[in-house]
Amino acid sequence: MALWLLDSQRLGQTKSVKRIAGRILKQPALEGVVEAQSRLGRLLCHDCDSQRDRRIGFELLRQAARAGDRQAQLELGQLYCQGQHQELTKARHWLEQAAAQGSVEASRLLQRLVAKR
Repeated sequence: MALWLLDSQRLGQTKSVKRIAGRILKQPALEGVVEAQSRLGRLLCHDCDSQRDRRIGFELLRQAARAGDRQAQLELGQLYCQGQHQELTKARHWLEQAAAQGSVEASRLLQRLVAKR
């Protein structure tokens, strides 16, 4: 249900629907469901104003990425390329993982990252 809400073009963009989806995803994410960790992590990292929520989201993404979730790996790679989390070695690692699973976007970002050095 939560994934359907988030994937809905019209519904998935509203704050109230994202909040509901986040509540639905919370328990499965805590129980280790990788897709729930990935989606909730992305939601918390991008749509929350609270530093605490973003930290939790980052940790959920890390767990999902370690479990092999390509989208979480891509997201972590992107986050490690920016601002407060900038660690280019880790960015490269996660982008390489996502690219190895067929992520075209990760491959593109990885080429850009390598060109910067």
